Amino acid sequence: MEAILYVCHGSRVREASNQAITFVKKFMEINRFQGIQEYSFLELSEPSIEEGFQRCVEQGATVIHVLPILLLTAAHAKKDIPEVLNQLVLRYPNVEVKYGRPIGVHTKMVEIVAEKISSSTIYQRTEEETLVLLVGRGSSDPDVKQDLSKIASLIKECVPRIDVHDCYLTAAEPSFEDALEVANNSPYRKILVIPYLLFTGILMKSMEKKIKEINQEKKLYELTPYLGYHPYIADILSERIEEMSGNANYAPFNG
Repeated sequence: MEAILYVCHGSRVREASNQAITFVKKFMEINRFQGIQEYSFLELSEPSIEEGFQRCVEQGATVIHVLPILLLTAAHAKKDIPEVLNQLVLRYPNVEVKYGRPIGVHTKMVEIVAEKISSSTIYQRTEEETLVLLVGRGSSDPDVKQDLSKIASLIKECVPRIDVHDCYLTAAEPSFEDALEVANNSPYRKILVIPYLLFTGILMKSMEKKIKEINQEKKLYELTPYLGYHPYIADILSERIEEMSGNANYAPFNG
């Protein structure tokens, strides 16, 4: 029997963990996978990956497709989750594990952000150009900056009257604080801040605080909601499942 184990990041903020669970449960209801489905968290929330994996095995799973619910490919996807899976492969030698890809750079993610820009109050207010700050979580992994920079470029190509700068909340440059300072000293009057985050959490709350601290007499700032559940994201996750379960050439996890 086949199973899917969804792996979310996890958060110290209970609301964020609850949002992740709601997100995954909603996707479980609409996707076409016929088999066992369980969710788990990499850190800071429960159930853990080990607990979620065990639940799949207890229900009779002999093949487990592990799908990271992560926006970009960084150390969590490349190192942290595989390290846990390596231990589980040893513990359950009769269970085949297939490891999927995170969401990554995808045209549908560009479309989601483009929708946010076009529907924002600040963008619609006047015809003058809007500066968009696309804010990622950040990572020391250079692929994160490369991927978010690419997404920013694609957004700029498909939405008129904008400039897009990528910036990061942790472990990458430019920092969100530096990007805000540049924006505040720029000729742009309209500044739209888009959190490239799936759920709320400490980082989202810190962004709200930083923007409130800015003197907004000469500038117009707007912070959009985080990405949250979107049918396009469900489409991408369905693609990732198809890669694992529908493609005979997809390689099993080998650490």
